[in-house]
Amino acid sequence: MPGYTSQLGQYHDEKATRHVLRLGMQQVHAHKVRKIRTSTTFHRPKTLQLSRSPKYPRKSIPHETRLDQHKIIIHPLNTESAMKKIEENNTLVFIVDVKANKRQIKQALKTLYDVDTVKINTLIRPDGSKKAFARLTPDVDALDIAATKLAIV
Repeated sequence: MPGYTSQLGQYHDEKATRHVLRLGMQQVHAHKVRKIRTSTTFHRPKTLQLSRSPKYPRKSIPHETRLDQHKIIIHPLNTESAMKKIEENNTLVFIVDVKANKRQIKQALKTLYDVDTVKINTLIRPDGSKKAFARLTPDVDALDIAATKLAIV
């Protein structure tokens, strides 16, 4: 079958068509534009990362928060030196969780006792517990907070 006529009435020769296609392919691939590389190191491209949609949870019960406000602040301290701090330095003294940091202690005091603090100082006692000194803002009286909210005076 040397050639055929299409529905539009055009005559097509298969050999000529193949030749034209081959020429077209050569022209397409003749001058391939290469990407300009600016680095000598090859970095593998980042592949698509789909969001997880598991068929079942990998843990049956999610763990509770490790340190909430009630776990952070264990109890206020009412020793003589702590009372002196309350009266003279406008500072409340607490025993707190060893893993708690100053920001967590400050936030726990704000939520539990509604007290704003200027700064928190901490130390680890010889018995292994952590002591926190909470310096209150000048507009709040530490003695008043200790008497009403903490009930230690």
